[in-house]
Amino acid sequence: MTIKHGLSIGKKIWIGLLVSFGVVACGKSSNETSGATAKAEEAQQDSQAITKEGLAPSAPLMSVPVVEVKLQPLPLNFEYPATVSGFREAEIRPRVSGVLERRLYSEGAVVKAGQALYQIDPVPYQTTLAKVQAELEASKARFARAQLDFQRIEPLVKVQAASTSELDSARMNRDAAKADVALGQAKVKEARLQVQYAQVTSPISGYVSRSLKSEGTLLAGPQDLLTTVTQVDKVYVNFGMTQEAHGVLNKAVSLAQQDDDGKANNVKAKVQVEVLVDGVPIAPLAFQDARVNAETGTLDARALIDNRKGLLKPGQFVRIRVGGIALPNAVILPQRAVLENPAGGKVVMTVNRENKVEPRPVKVAQWQGADWVVTEGLYAGDKVMTDGFMKAVPGTPVNPVPSK
Repeated sequence: MTIKHGLSIGKKIWIGLLVSFGVVACGKSSNETSGATAKAEEAQQDSQAITKEGLAPSAPLMSVPVVEVKLQPLPLNFEYPATVSGFREAEIRPRVSGVLERRLYSEGAVVKAGQALYQIDPVPYQTTLAKVQAELEASKARFARAQLDFQRIEPLVKVQAASTSELDSARMNRDAAKADVALGQAKVKEARLQVQYAQVTSPISGYVSRSLKSEGTLLAGPQDLLTTVTQVDKVYVNFGMTQEAHGVLNKAVSLAQQDDDGKANNVKAKVQVEVLVDGVPIAPLAFQDARVNAETGTLDARALIDNRKGLLKPGQFVRIRVGGIALPNAVILPQRAVLENPAGGKVVMTVNRENKVEPRPVKVAQWQGADWVVTEGLYAGDKVMTDGFMKAVPGTPVNPVPSK
């Protein structure tokens, strides 16, 4: 009984110690867990506070390829299709009606100014000339008689041997006869011209085309075209120039005639036109219209080319290169860097000093190989994006890197 009682007392003591130890241990573990949780919440609050103040580290900026703008002199060259026309082209038409008797030239030959090309039957006109010449002689005779009558009556009136009415009648007869003479002379001149016009001549020297009328044709007059004569020792090259090219060429000419300080110099800059045919000399631009052709949307222009070698023919289609002058401060950008805005203009995306994307409207002149020539809107040192437009919208902070 004693032993059992002792053991029972020992067990109770051991169990009490274990329970006391466990309670203490559990209390300590609970305190540690509560402290850790509090520290985590405090750290999270500190992190949120730092983020709000902007001190937390941000994600790396997106890199975009850019090219740096450099100003450089650029020779301007524009190519266009063109047509050749003669320096002077004359339509050969008869001035009088009649039957065409003969053609007096060889088709395609060179003729001289004043050379006879056709002969119209002159007999009717020669007959008319003879008739009006005879009438003129009769008028002259009547005038001579009237003049004598007047001279005979005039002194008689002074001695009252003839009346003043007779003198007035003699004077009127004389004046009428004189007018008839003048009229007859005009008719003779007209008839003589018709006889001359019966022979159709060339007003200029040049190549004569094929005949459009054959012998025996009844010609009604100037409405009938017989042939054409074209002067080809000099020819015109006609083409249409775009408004952009017109503007940049005029700008280049203006800048070439100014010093660096903007004052006029003695340089005579001219736009040159080169026909892309071997052996044809280069010539200055002779004419450019101030109005836009409503049908083509271009400005009509032409150059006068020396064609003494006969390399160019009227009506021929050729290609020409307009240039011969340089734009002093041009910008060349890759084609992919120049975008088109909804209004149809050109725009580029630049990276400003704050490294943010910023759109910039520009004006372009032409392509230089695979690049655009920009004439307005950019300055030396500007950074222009060449890719990444979909991700880097305007206002986006970026990291500009040199384009490859």
